[in-house]
Amino acid sequence: MKVRRASCPGCGAPVEFRFGNSMVSVCEFCHTAVARGDKDIEDYGKVSDLVETDSVVQLGTSGSFRGKPFEVIGRVQYDHSAGGVWDEWYLRFPGDKMAWLAEAQGQLHLTFERPVRKKSPLPAMETLSLGDVIHFGGKDLTVAEIGVAKARTAQGEIPWPFRPGDEHRYVDLHGASDEDGGAWFATFDYSRGDQTTYVGRTVTADKLNLSTPDWQPDPGSGTIAVPSLHLNCPKCGGSLDLHAPKETLRVGCQHCGALLENDDGRLQLLTMLEQREMHTSLPLGVRGNIRGTEYIIIGIMARFVRYAGSTYPWTEYLLYAPGVGFRWLVENDRHWSFVEPVPGVAMNPMSRSLRYDGDSFRVYDRATAIVRHVIGEFYWKVQQGDRVETADFIAPPRMLSIEDSGDGKTRERVVSLGTYMTPAEIESAFEVENLTRPWGVGVIQPSPPISIGVWSGWFFFLFYLLVMFVMNQRSASATPSADGWLFFYAAIFVSAIPIGCIVFKYNFEVSRWKESDFSPYASGDS
Repeated sequence: MKVRRASCPGCGAPVEFRFGNSMVSVCEFCHTAVARGDKDIEDYGKVSDLVETDSVVQLGTSGSFRGKPFEVIGRVQYDHSAGGVWDEWYLRFPGDKMAWLAEAQGQLHLTFERPVRKKSPLPAMETLSLGDVIHFGGKDLTVAEIGVAKARTAQGEIPWPFRPGDEHRYVDLHGASDEDGGAWFATFDYSRGDQTTYVGRTVTADKLNLSTPDWQPDPGSGTIAVPSLHLNCPKCGGSLDLHAPKETLRVGCQHCGALLENDDGRLQLLTMLEQREMHTSLPLGVRGNIRGTEYIIIGIMARFVRYAGSTYPWTEYLLYAPGVGFRWLVENDRHWSFVEPVPGVAMNPMSRSLRYDGDSFRVYDRATAIVRHVIGEFYWKVQQGDRVETADFIAPPRMLSIEDSGDGKTRERVVSLGTYMTPAEIESAFEVENLTRPWGVGVIQPSPPISIGVWSGWFFFLFYLLVMFVMNQRSASATPSADGWLFFYAAIFVSAIPIGCIVFKYNFEVSRWKESDFSPYASGDS
């Protein structure tokens, strides 16, 4: 393979373009983005330092997908308008075929460039809305995010003319799951004057058969960030421990109520939150094991909705585990659920019901959720008073939640799955005691099962009474028969327990839906 070599216009060091499709290579010595023109070499400016993330890949990583080997040759980091960064890795397959591996919040999207036919151009970005269905490449894809990000920095070789600070205008779309269990994913790129599309699917790390390179592209690239950082609040001087310092953008001081901005360990005061005392069942910093993964509570957020003049609050605990990412525990009226993102799924919040993972989920409510208070650290630029549009669908013991949010030029739809947990399970997971037990029925609390023994016992006694009644009728000519009403009253008596169980389960379901406008038990609802 021929290697194209040039001198860096920034420092004069040699810069190599090892792959035929590379348009930009970042100088390893002075971090200048060097553009290749095969005649003139352009200086696109210096790139900033990379933000360390718990990525599953790095420059030089090799792997394979569906039997075809690849090598990771480059990386671009983008600043999301809501805060935080995401990585986009460039994979070279045989024949200089390129693929893009986007990595954000623990989800991986592997895509390949697809040409746009002149006879069938993409719709203008300004005409698209969340939830729109676009038929592209023989598949129905649903718009899940419309945004404008900023190209922050890069590493290695890039197959397009990367410039630090350029706007990245994009639309992300999700589709149905394929035969391998992944879900279809696509990005429409409106950044470079012409329309470019990338189509692929969500994947897991084991599907890529990743292997760590024998060499390290630069010092420290193979290290993992320290697990915590000890700082002091610039407002009150109180002690603050950041457990995900590289990904934390906002910190709510639990001592004085200050909302702080984190700039790589440098805390700056943004505002003073409205003073509210948060009564939390679990404290910041406590560790717990859920489904075999140890999480730490790094942030606590109180949210609420208003309906018919009443306020309905709940508390969300942000969980973090290195290598896994972020999850949530939600406490609502003393009922608990463990919430995790649902990758690659696009759902319509205006539906009456949704199908997911073999279950039918029925709409429970739609509302506007408002942030009341925050303490601890968060991976996005949270503010008191932030609002998102929500829609919840239930199939106890699970709930699908859809949240639509907007920040500046970016609009996003996020789907998550909550699974019911009992207070006893929370106590066991976090090694705490005496959590308050709930009184009422939880929205996704499982309905108490009726023991098979109740039904088998009821059937046995009814069968026994029937046999006795028939035998009594046959012997009626020889001896006076027992009163038939006696057998009727006996049947009613032995049926009391199963009938009571049925009535209890019915009332349990009615209570579950009592706060919902979509109750199937409401008058006139089918």
